[in-house]
Amino acid sequence: MFRTRILALAALACLVAVAPAAARPSAARATTITVKMKEFKFILSKSSVPHGTITLKLVNIGKLAHDIKIAGKKSKLIKPGKTGKLVVTLKPGKYLYTCPVPGHTKAGMKGTLKVT
Repeated sequence: MFRTRILALAALACLVAVAPAAARPSAARATTITVKMKEFKFILSKSSVPHGTITLKLVNIGKLAHDIKIAGKKSKLIKPGKTGKLVVTLKPGKYLYTCPVPGHTKAGMKGTLKVT
């Protein structure tokens, strides 16, 4: 009987220790997405990412300069054959991204990133 009580107390202690960790919301993560840019579209390596810090690795494979705008942040203009990056912190939701070079969004350089 003593042994049963000790085992029961040990099991209860384990449950109490694990419960706070299980109750915490998921931690934000750091994620990198490669974004290839060309006339007139973006090609993302991932269309859905976990919330947190997201680094957009920009690669211009087109013949014109491009940049990207998402969640109110805009990259520098990336010349053809060059690379750049944009770091944003995003909460769960859907985010529209565009190329703010005049005429490029209208020509199709836009999309939506899902953040979970």
